[in-house]
Amino acid sequence: MNQNFKIAAWAVLLFSTTSLFAQEIDSTGTKQADTKEALLQPTPNDSVSEQAIKPLNLKIAEDKIDGNTVIASSDELSKTQLMDLEEARRYDSLWLKELHNSAQLFSEMLLEVQNPSEEEITLVDLPTDTLKARLALLDEKTPFNISYNPSLESVIKSFLVRKKDLMQRMITASQFYFPLFEQELDNNDVPLEVKYLAIIESALNPRARSRVGAKGLWQFMYGTGKMYGLEVSSYVDERNDPIFATKAAAKYLSKLHNIFNDWDLALAAYNSGPGNVNKAIRRSGGYKNYWNIRRNLPRETAGYLPAFLATMYIFEYAEEHGLQYKKADRPYFETDTIHVKNLITFDQISKLVDISTEELEMLNPAYKLNIIPKIKGKNYALRLPVTKIGKFVNNEEAIYAYAKKELDSLEKPLPQLTQAKNQVRYKVRSGDYLGKIAERYGVGVSQIKRWNGLRSNNLRVGQRLTIFPRKPYLPKQAVAKTSSSKSTSGGALASGSKVHTVQEGDSLWTISRKYPGVSIENLRKWNGLSGNNLKPGTKLKLCDCSS
Repeated sequence: MNQNFKIAAWAVLLFSTTSLFAQEIDSTGTKQADTKEALLQPTPNDSVSEQAIKPLNLKIAEDKIDGNTVIASSDELSKTQLMDLEEARRYDSLWLKELHNSAQLFSEMLLEVQNPSEEEITLVDLPTDTLKARLALLDEKTPFNISYNPSLESVIKSFLVRKKDLMQRMITASQFYFPLFEQELDNNDVPLEVKYLAIIESALNPRARSRVGAKGLWQFMYGTGKMYGLEVSSYVDERNDPIFATKAAAKYLSKLHNIFNDWDLALAAYNSGPGNVNKAIRRSGGYKNYWNIRRNLPRETAGYLPAFLATMYIFEYAEEHGLQYKKADRPYFETDTIHVKNLITFDQISKLVDISTEELEMLNPAYKLNIIPKIKGKNYALRLPVTKIGKFVNNEEAIYAYAKKELDSLEKPLPQLTQAKNQVRYKVRSGDYLGKIAERYGVGVSQIKRWNGLRSNNLRVGQRLTIFPRKPYLPKQAVAKTSSSKSTSGGALASGSKVHTVQEGDSLWTISRKYPGVSIENLRKWNGLSGNNLKPGTKLKLCDCSS
């Protein structure tokens, strides 16, 4: 093929790709333009034809199971190689390394937002008059209220002195995600500059997790993610999925703007919740400008918008400060998706399609255990480089058959899927308190209070609470059955151990875990405890010994 023609074809391909992911998934999870998959003819999951296996160049086993031909050993599969574009694979490898390096910066960025530096920043060659002029130009082309103030100048100069390397890495890594962000933000009429928010939130790490449990590029808490349709189960966490999380973030930000009619306040509410912004407005005497209510906001939120505006400024004036857009040979992965029809693991995909598990994790961060499940009524997509899609599609039937055969032979079964409900309505009973309810559903007390607008920890019998459970809730009958089973099988307790002597570092939680069938509530009831404080040497009953 003529070399000029190759270059021209590659240029056309790059021009035609407008987002990180080459195909968009609609609201039902079905691709709108998956022409490759549309050409496939459905086949029974448990039947493998010799014709389907031949494209993989597999050796057909002599044995038959239930009359169906089965695939030979994994060694035969591992020998299968389809030619790839070596230069393209080299680009992928280099870019994957860059993304992995950038993913480590999440903690560094979080600390910068929470604890802005006040150290000497006179080393920056940025006169105040020049900064004022540049901020005025930015203000003209964005709906955010960008005006000079000493606090913003301090943050910008601090970033340029202390975090210049971090900003350089973000400028490079942003080529991977920004096209996707811009597309989804535009779809929801959210300012495109909001793309810089993901840098402040996660340092562009799709698997980032904060100390309070917020996850993903956009740092969704569990309840908020569920409200905006993000699935969380034992296998899948869509808060880590770049497409689904960006869609949810755009919808959430649009909703917040509808509430406050101000993008600065919408971003503050995104960080700390609408309630904290409303409190700050009240405490400030009714001011609605972010800078006027800033001192009344939580500490992290007070540094949130300045960090966002500082990042926007640095990106817009990168060259003036010696920061370069180091364009990779490929601006971002050329990828495509295929809907997975049967359960399969990343290890199996890696072996059969010749792609590293690290690359699969980077392209498919929503799968928590590196397993793509099969659930009735759900469609799960596998994202692969375009150079690997053809190999998977062309050998799909054989790949699934091999995966099933290997999984069936495992000595230890895969984890059972547990799906948390979207939300439950809980009726407060006598003896209930927030900590008890929070433990039952695997959530925090503060989360229950926020979801229900509670200002104190007081509850009344019969009160209804909305809860977004982090773990599946077992009905009372199931709990009783489970507890009975545990008590019966709890050899440690049944063998005569009826008292526990509190050791240094013990807590009710750690003690309850040592003795099957004993809960925290049991320990409190049997020992007349009202609080959580324990003194070393205290003897705790491990049964209702009075009966």
